[in-house]
Amino acid sequence: MSMNYESKLSETVKIVPPSAIRRFFDLANEMKGEVISLSIGEPDFVTPWNIREAGINSLVDGYTHYSPNAGYIESRKAITDYIKRRYGVDYNPQGECLVTVGGSEGLDLAARALINPGDEVIIVEPCFVAYKATVLFAHGVPKIISTKQENDFKLMPEELEEAITDKTKYLIMGFPSNPTGAVMTMKELEGIKEVLLRHPDVIVISDELYCELNYTGSNPASLACFEELRDRVIMINGFSKSYAMTGFRIGYVLGPKELIAPMTKIHQYCIMCSPSTSQFAIIEAASNGDEAIAEMREEYNHRRRVLMQGLKDAGLECFTPYGAFYAFPSIKGLGMSSEKFCEKFLMEKHVAIVPGNAFGECGEGHVRISYAASMNDIIEAMKRLDEFVKEIKEGKYDA
Repeated sequence: MSMNYESKLSETVKIVPPSAIRRFFDLANEMKGEVISLSIGEPDFVTPWNIREAGINSLVDGYTHYSPNAGYIESRKAITDYIKRRYGVDYNPQGECLVTVGGSEGLDLAARALINPGDEVIIVEPCFVAYKATVLFAHGVPKIISTKQENDFKLMPEELEEAITDKTKYLIMGFPSNPTGAVMTMKELEGIKEVLLRHPDVIVISDELYCELNYTGSNPASLACFEELRDRVIMINGFSKSYAMTGFRIGYVLGPKELIAPMTKIHQYCIMCSPSTSQFAIIEAASNGDEAIAEMREEYNHRRRVLMQGLKDAGLECFTPYGAFYAFPSIKGLGMSSEKFCEKFLMEKHVAIVPGNAFGECGEGHVRISYAASMNDIIEAMKRLDEFVKEIKEGKYDA
């Protein structure tokens, strides 16, 4: 007699759906014939050589063992020096910095360190798929703020004020945004700061993984830059996107030692430490990576403009993204759900993109298109999109 495995599973695990991003990525990989994938948010650049060389040299020098739980002090100091240079904010590498296995581990650590069953967590959607999942896995209650296209998908102070209750444990927000490409300026964050000052018990998890991919020409903007919020903000950041280091699986969290310490305790038991080779690579990245970042950002910006023109030519409305490497066009006038649109586009035109509702219910009626792909692929994908939209309007496909 076979075991009833379903009965053995956690009820929480059952209710959290698999990532829709990975679903479309996997579908594309299983299809016969050439598929253009604009689905996964992964830089198509190779990690700059000086960063790879630093990792290689660490292996040659014999750094093949466990590091301290929080990370090598050299790695943490390189991170805090970088943050001081780019944000103007001081963090102590001893106690206020933890090196993690990617930014995603930081999100998980924060949830498990802070949430008691029944605590509410405000999540700003559309957003990275892991936000809600980490809250649910920690037995928290997601409280969703649905940002609006007419507000350029930015968080409005009045929306935050309305969402806060006496059960609110923390706010999680990510700008520049995955999936919308929205950014928030320091002036716009002023309004969010004022709301938070009225609610001194609310902590902020600020996901800043795309901080260097900002096409406005301004320095990174963060709630951590406000001295009044310094003891309440946990910054989640990393090297995957800006430095094209996704495979290194390396990130970090910064914040007051009273919050970093319990996160480090969980990391200590569950992960132990981040990869030593990756830690030496990020010392080089954080210290000498500015020029490489600028070159990649310039290329992404060029691709962004080409993609936006392609969407316009196809007749799709899209607010202008100024960060990350995604566009979030509306398909509401075409009579198809986001999921149906993406499935048909993949099957008929062999282009993989992601339905907007993968990032929250308010993403329905939109699709996410990544421009972290070659220019040739972007141009060809936009040509196929134009054809596909025309065919929908001609009634070729059922809604």
